[in-house]
Amino acid sequence: MTAPGILQPDWPVPPGVRAAMTTRAGGVSRGPFASFNLAAHVGDDESAVLENRRKLKTALELASEPAWVEQVHGIDVAVVPRPGRGPADAVVTFTRRVACAVLVADCMPVMLASRVGDRVGVAHAGWRGLAAGVIEAAVAALDCKPAELVAWLGPAIGPSAFEVGSEVRDAFLDRDSGAAAAFRPGRDGRWLADLPALARRRLAAAGVADVHGGNLCTFSDPVRFYSYRRDGATGRMAALAWLA
Repeated sequence: MTAPGILQPDWPVPPGVRAAMTTRAGGVSRGPFASFNLAAHVGDDESAVLENRRKLKTALELASEPAWVEQVHGIDVAVVPRPGRGPADAVVTFTRRVACAVLVADCMPVMLASRVGDRVGVAHAGWRGLAAGVIEAAVAALDCKPAELVAWLGPAIGPSAFEVGSEVRDAFLDRDSGAAAAFRPGRDGRWLADLPALARRRLAAAGVADVHGGNLCTFSDPVRFYSYRRDGATGRMAALAWLA
């Protein structure tokens, strides 16, 4: 049986910090969800999703099921394994062997870890959450000096493919006029947005200077990555971080 396709973030964190980014390869889903879809809300066969999640847990040698959350493009943060969590677009933990997870297919996963290896988190940063402050909320929830954090930006829709309307550009410029540098004119009065550049600006503003990744485009790589903008009906990849 094909092993799940998993990328290892390239970032300077201590050995006790673990992280992984899945691709679309190595699962059992079929059709537009082929093959390693990990989302239960996109219309895929439930048994296929459960099998893909089992394969993920086995491949990463996780002690328990990742802390999946209901994502709503907001800024709420779930601190796990505390009980009673509601919808959230960022997950953080201070507990060993508890895996934080978000699902993506064009939105940017932003992983965060402390340099001393005692806390980790991951945020789901689509344009709405990013503009509203999901990165700042995740940094605050980690409850340490931001300068002590390291970040990794995972695969997301790239700046040559992410065409948006003026309302998206305005949402960023309303909070940060310098964000104009992350937009260039597109077709018919629209704009091409550089999601990695916008995430880096938000991280810098939050005090996180040590940032890595941000160079993998989901839209332009259909072999490795799902892309909602490219395909519509499609699966989701997972970005995970945990303390060993």
